Amino acid sequence: MRQIFYRLVAAYGYPKDEAAYERLGDKLVRARRAKLIPFEYIRDDGVVTYSSPWHESPDDFRDDTARRIREYRRDRQAGQRVRVELWCEAAGMAPQLAQVADEYSVPVFSSGGFSSLSAIRLVAERALEHGVPTIMLHVGDYDPSGASIFESGAEDACAFVDADRTVLTTRLEAHRVALTEDQVTSLGLETAPPKKTDKRSKGWKGGTCQLEALAPDQLAEIVEEAIRSHLDLNRLQEQVDAEDRDRAELLGLPRGDE
Repeated sequence: MRQIFYRLVAAYGYPKDEAAYERLGDKLVRARRAKLIPFEYIRDDGVVTYSSPWHESPDDFRDDTARRIREYRRDRQAGQRVRVELWCEAAGMAPQLAQVADEYSVPVFSSGGFSSLSAIRLVAERALEHGVPTIMLHVGDYDPSGASIFESGAEDACAFVDADRTVLTTRLEAHRVALTEDQVTSLGLETAPPKKTDKRSKGWKGGTCQLEALAPDQLAEIVEEAIRSHLDLNRLQEQVDAEDRDRAELLGLPRGDE
């Protein structure tokens, strides 16, 4: 709902205040109850489910196995000269970003705002596992906190990697993908003054803008372009082709090169 709210603000001039947010929530609830908006159109990450997998019969197990084989995937980043991962400030947006990043075997992470020291250390530990540079792409709000989340997290993670690496080619590079000042200007996104309650606002110049104000398809395009810019697309295609051969072998079909 937060993303719907900020898109309404950005695209249609919807009031940007708490009262308007509450009215929107009430209208969405009524519209969904009246079946004007399908329930699956709005995602709710507040539900936690714990369930073990089960099968109705041996045949059901065989069908499930066949389905998993057809969904077989390799690590499409294998053989790349870098390792790419994507960080998102808002945990609620991670699922939609994963739909874009999964095509490239790029994992998506979010700690919902400022990352704990443990989360930052995990970033460094993943980078230290590889003998190639790790590229950390980041998306977040264009405001004092969003900038600080990116800068402080990147600085800490890079420091951990530099202190503990044993291979010179192992390093961490952090890149801000969205939301940037240029994007806010070029896309004509509405801005608001920084929050007075944010102590980081003192040195901030200009307005602020939430990442959710960016249209989902625009954000997907920006993220995909950033991912592709760091990958060798020929090596990526080699992994995709290898998937097809592996899948055929697992299904007991003739291999493509035979």
